[in-house]
Amino acid sequence: MKIIGTILFIAGFIGIIFFGIQAINDSDSFNFLGLDVAVSSANWTPLIISGFVTLVGIILFQLRGQHA
Repeated sequence: MKIIGTILFIAGFIGIIFFGIQAINDSDSFNFLGLDVAVSSANWTPLIISGFVTLVGIILFQLRGQHA
């Protein structure tokens, strides 16, 4: 469980970084009445899934200590 948890944690964390940067870069901004308005056109689903995978990895890593 420790190895699987570690792999899932690392893969999820890399996904959070990659898809987070991609989501930040997919936003556009424009001026409206002197205000800078930002509009995001990013797909947030991969970022949410990466966060879930990271969480599962942490949980699996912690379960190792309870069953040892």
